[in-house]
Amino acid sequence: MGLEQAGAEPVGKHGDGASTSTRLNGIPEEDRAPHPQSPGSRPDLASTPAQKRAAANTISTELQPNTKKAGNRPDESMTTAISAFSGWATGKGLKTVHTTWESQVRTLLGRLDSEKGALGSAANIFLTTDTERGASIKSIPSSLNSF
Repeated sequence: MGLEQAGAEPVGKHGDGASTSTRLNGIPEEDRAPHPQSPGSRPDLASTPAQKRAAANTISTELQPNTKKAGNRPDESMTTAISAFSGWATGKGLKTVHTTWESQVRTLLGRLDSEKGALGSAANIFLTTDTERGASIKSIPSSLNSF
């Protein structure tokens, strides 16, 4: 007797009854993020200038120094290993890996610097914009000002 005859439905690989079909042209409904304007979703601009400055400060005081320190950690031991294996393919491979590592650390430090700058300038732009808008709104005469 086959599965069709027994009335059984296909099950997932763990026997959990999950669907075994695959869809390649979309994201499953349960994995989709809510629409930005839907009720209960978080707004896009969820931080204040103070939070942006704090994040930029964290990058400057923690992430950049720690990344630089971690990036320099393998230098001495790697240099020793490269010289110990000089003339061998292993030495050449270690040199290539070390060069790649240094390049990636420089790239990461540059990225952190860019993010820090972007956070700082975004905080200033928001603060300046808020101040300018507040001043322009206050300059409009209103009969409510006398109350």
